[in-house]
Amino acid sequence: MNGTPVPSGAGGKLAIEDAQTIRRATTAAALSNVATWYDFGTYSYIAIALDRVFFPDAGEWAPVLTLGTFAAAFLVRPLGGIILGPLGDRFGRTRVLSATVFLMTFATALLGLVPSYGSIGIAAPLIVLFIRMLQGFSVGGEYIGALTLVAEYAPDRRRGTLGSLLEFGTLIGYMFGAGITSILVAALPEDDLLTWGWRLPFMLALPLGVTGLYLRMDLEETPAFRQQMERSPAMATMALRRVFQILAKHYRSAVLIAGGLIVAWNVTNYVLTNYVPTYLTTTLPAHGESGTSGALSATLQVAVMLAMLIAIVFVGKLSDRIGRKPILLTGSVSLILFGLPSVWLLRTGLPGQVCGLLIMGFALLCFAAVTPSTLPTLFPTFIRYGSLAIIFNVFVSAFAGTAPTVIGVAVTTTENLDWPGYYLIGAGAIGLASTLLLKETAGRPLTGAAPLTSSADLPSPPLSEDGVPMENPLKDRPE
Repeated sequence: MNGTPVPSGAGGKLAIEDAQTIRRATTAAALSNVATWYDFGTYSYIAIALDRVFFPDAGEWAPVLTLGTFAAAFLVRPLGGIILGPLGDRFGRTRVLSATVFLMTFATALLGLVPSYGSIGIAAPLIVLFIRMLQGFSVGGEYIGALTLVAEYAPDRRRGTLGSLLEFGTLIGYMFGAGITSILVAALPEDDLLTWGWRLPFMLALPLGVTGLYLRMDLEETPAFRQQMERSPAMATMALRRVFQILAKHYRSAVLIAGGLIVAWNVTNYVLTNYVPTYLTTTLPAHGESGTSGALSATLQVAVMLAMLIAIVFVGKLSDRIGRKPILLTGSVSLILFGLPSVWLLRTGLPGQVCGLLIMGFALLCFAAVTPSTLPTLFPTFIRYGSLAIIFNVFVSAFAGTAPTVIGVAVTTTENLDWPGYYLIGAGAIGLASTLLLKETAGRPLTGAAPLTSSADLPSPPLSEDGVPMENPLKDRPE
């Protein structure tokens, strides 16, 4: 069965998708997401070496410039969302997703080949800047496309569970990047790390990306997209301007709710995964506080992500039972109450650093497990990919992806080490307001799509006297 609508008995139609197809689609999205976020996140983990490779003469501003190059990817993410998202609504989710995997893999492998500042001077960081922008353009269409694909394949009763698998893949990608970096930093002498060792994590993107590309190219379109094309194929020719008009006229509140959840989720994410490693290894020692080595910082990141990895699917499944809002509220309140204490703990030695990271990880878990299944319900099928790609990337680029750089500048100029905590509190307040305005979406069909279930959830067909399944018992009854 391939998204075939059948009478539901309650008005409207019920779409039934083959269970094996759902598993294949979800697995493909999650595994290729591993490759994407390994590629995108590795830069921040190996930043402890990159500041000396590409900014050797920048002094105390070298970490800030390295984080600034990281943030540059977010400048073009909205452009990627504006171009790639509407293409996904026009030509289909799987075609665009295959293109983004290829582009991300190519850019990351190329990053591992860039000569150092000592070899070609200022051209080196400029090339890195260009490649990071290429990665940002790709991510602008990649993540939301994968999120849309999983949401549109997931049965209504299990969207939270399957949506959390997407972030399961994200965490594995980040953890893999942090783990590889930790091993290299611990095993290689500093000269080898700065000469050639930093290149290895980027070159590993090639086999990961090829695997992700193969899995995505084997997928057919989602049930919701097929239904949309059957009902109104002319929607595939809608101009981008019309998408903005529809959002502004009919979905203004949805845009603000989605934007708030995106900011709360991603500020927490980028503070934890991108700023905290620099904070522990460089910022705290520079201010006379107790920091950590690069290897230990990466190890702590891996440990926190492993804990999140174990719990995230359970939290997603829990949201299918109790709803998305209670879990989002928990994450938001945690940031407001414990955002600043978690940063204070990072300055109290190893036990405190573990506790501080776990607090941040718990708040991030609440958003990461639930938001992927929440955002797609806010918009209809014919503009879902495009609208979410635009909204997600604009809000991430403006408020979340720039957070590590803004925090780094604020700490450097004011000598106040509490800035990460202020950011977390602000993220929690925004998340709380957005969640309170959100209508519960658990268990409900996507807007513009038929109710969807899996063939595995259907009752078993009746059996004949010989034990043979009967599709039509009245027709098969012997005379």
